Amino acid sequence: MNELYVGIDDTDSPEGMCTTYITFVIINELKDFGFEIASYPRLIRLNPFARFKTRGNGAVSFKLIVDSQLKKDEAKKIILDAVKNLSEMDNENTNPGVVFYEAKSINGQMVMDNRLPVFATRAIKEILTIKEAEKLAKDVNAEIHQFKKGRGIIGALAAIGCYLRDSTFELLAYRLPENYGSARKINPESVVHMDEITYPQTFDNLDEGYMAIEPHTPCPILYGIRGESPEAVLEAHNLVESLEPIEGYFIFETNQHTDMHLQKISKISDMKQFACYIINGVVKDNPRVIEGGHIFFTLEDSSGEIECAAYEPTKRFRNIVKKLIPGDKVEIYGGIGTQETLNIEKIRIMGLAPLFKEENPLCDCGKRMKSAGAGKGFKCIKCGNKLRDGQKLRIEIQRDINEGFYEVPPSARRHLSKQLIRMAKKSHDCIY
Repeated sequence: MNELYVGIDDTDSPEGMCTTYITFVIINELKDFGFEIASYPRLIRLNPFARFKTRGNGAVSFKLIVDSQLKKDEAKKIILDAVKNLSEMDNENTNPGVVFYEAKSINGQMVMDNRLPVFATRAIKEILTIKEAEKLAKDVNAEIHQFKKGRGIIGALAAIGCYLRDSTFELLAYRLPENYGSARKINPESVVHMDEITYPQTFDNLDEGYMAIEPHTPCPILYGIRGESPEAVLEAHNLVESLEPIEGYFIFETNQHTDMHLQKISKISDMKQFACYIINGVVKDNPRVIEGGHIFFTLEDSSGEIECAAYEPTKRFRNIVKKLIPGDKVEIYGGIGTQETLNIEKIRIMGLAPLFKEENPLCDCGKRMKSAGAGKGFKCIKCGNKLRDGQKLRIEIQRDINEGFYEVPPSARRHLSKQLIRMAKKSHDCIY
């Protein structure tokens, strides 16, 4: 028996389709022809700031058990025909790629070339080129199939090679094709009930009444439920009441909500565009709100500074950012996009700077004194007492913010961003 790894990417567009759905169709057809699929298919999210991504920048892979070259060729034809026929080929930014890879047998164990996991890590943290993917495929003897520009081979190789030290699962329920593009029909009360029963083994189901499991694109997905195990997401699926028929569902193992895209860095000056980081620094200036409700402040360290942003879709998270003041010590989790601004996914407040206000001195009679004019000290309007050499009192104000972690709400969360509930923080640290 041989193990054939299959990677697929870049099949969808903003107008429709989904790589996971194409995989759902492919695997069901392969099973109908008697093929065995090893374990769960994998949904691997890549760099969220990749310039040429379609929607969620997710690639898919699965492992096929084959016992002959004839069966291998038969499987490849089924896979390639499905990708060709179902992908959004008319969209200029859709450039599918399919990769077939066979691990080598060493001492009776099937071993993957270690250059594949290295490439996958880079694809999640950096921006890679088609040429790099083509060279890797040649070096590891992977078979690639490129449709149009074939950019999808980057994600397809990464989906095969990605090593999951941490993983979650997502169950995706698919609509009937005739319902694509129409309003989804899900009983919202059943989602609330499902969340009550299964949280925190499932997460990001709701956001203040908003059904976070429901996409808002014309894709084949009716809903997606994310959780810690296949059992948890399946239990949740059985509690959701769909008011429209579904074609079927699939469970994927995934790197979603693992923070795999983040890299810890010690200096702001070493940060680069289109990458995601964990960086410590000090708040330099007071947060400012611009038109549209976006909030910005400057983070600095001894090496330099960078503008940080909490955009309007992060909703209540912005209330925390507004309360920062110069001197606060923070740790920022986020990525740098096209505007070269650090987009905040999470923030850890590590130290609060003291905040002061100034007040006029108190008179002996207990009344707060008034200014007697520039350079003339203070005067009590109640008893007439004067204080010629008096100064304003500097009084520390209690900050209405605590040290600890804060995160954006589910509706604004990136696929890869790890929730505080998954970070096993103490409950009093999990503010949002």
